[in-house]
Amino acid sequence: MKLFDVYPLMDLNIVRAAGNYVYDEQDNAFLDLYGGHAVISIGHGHPHWKQRIAGQMDKIAFYSNAVINELQTELAEKLAQISGKEAYRLFLCNSGAEANENALKLASFHTGRKKIVAFSKAFHGRTSLAVAATDNPKYTAPVNETEHVVFLPFNDVAALRAYFSLNGNDIAAVIIEGIQGVGGIHVASDEMLQAIRDLCDTYNAVFIADEVQCGCGRSGKFFSLDHTGLQADIYTMAKGMGNGFPVAGLLIAPHINAQYGMLGTTFGGNHLACAAALAVIETMEQENLVHNAAVTGDYLLRSLQEIKGIENVRGKGLMIGFDVPEQLKTLKLHLFKQYRILTGEAAPNVIRLLPAMTIDRVIADTFLQALQAAIDDLNN
Repeated sequence: MKLFDVYPLMDLNIVRAAGNYVYDEQDNAFLDLYGGHAVISIGHGHPHWKQRIAGQMDKIAFYSNAVINELQTELAEKLAQISGKEAYRLFLCNSGAEANENALKLASFHTGRKKIVAFSKAFHGRTSLAVAATDNPKYTAPVNETEHVVFLPFNDVAALRAYFSLNGNDIAAVIIEGIQGVGGIHVASDEMLQAIRDLCDTYNAVFIADEVQCGCGRSGKFFSLDHTGLQADIYTMAKGMGNGFPVAGLLIAPHINAQYGMLGTTFGGNHLACAAALAVIETMEQENLVHNAAVTGDYLLRSLQEIKGIENVRGKGLMIGFDVPEQLKTLKLHLFKQYRILTGEAAPNVIRLLPAMTIDRVIADTFLQALQAAIDDLNN
């Protein structure tokens, strides 16, 4: 049997990983500045993370949500502490798409409405409603198409206000990434986020902050929305939450009521997933990784802005993007093949940096020197 061919694969077979590096079958080291789509938050194979999961394996790996799971309660308490969202409630699931799917469903339950506002270049997942709120038609099958989702221009406050003035009483939710990931590292403006909060309050709609990629400390705050001082009604999170173990969740404001049966999942919040997520939070606290994301990210941003040949350096913390001119369109591939550095990309010609929050100044400088050398190579 062959694999269903839906992924364009890099010519790299990773057989082991440690810290900020991955290794191929010849034991060649590659500096990982992408973390498998922002998933690796505390470094590959962190000792505490492995110990937590292994220890849980010796107890119980899985049971369904039909029984008490004290690890879920422990995780909720730790998330409350690190996020500052003590009054919120936690619903656990498996992936970012599932988190966003449940958030949109919950908003519709809460408001009794159907209309969803999303934004240009948004990516919220590949499940039915999440992909309908994703601004890329190649991901959307005919069965996913719906008139319930409208896309407005990103960071266009006037367009948002105009749409609410005509349709506000039909809107169940507004969903936005504080920093767009797949869309190319575009940062939502404070003015846009404030307008969403104000309009959702005025029209009793639900403000959903999609923190799947930009959350869990990556931006230099636990949630990227925290940079504004605003509060969302629902926060969705995944990716870096488990450092590679599939786990996701929703933080839900206290005014949204729960009812038996309205949400559900078989594997969500299982014992191993909770152990992995707890290990991530504990490591983030012990090693002050959110602060490191802010400081090292600021250093990378400022340094990248001084490199000639790349354009529009942007982002927050360790979620950074920059544009590559046409003459350097093979820069990502050149960094991989000649300098053994893994980065991400977004169309057209955007390089994305999403390293583990354990990255230090030495690793940052290693990348910056290689980047300049790679640009010089291609220009010459």
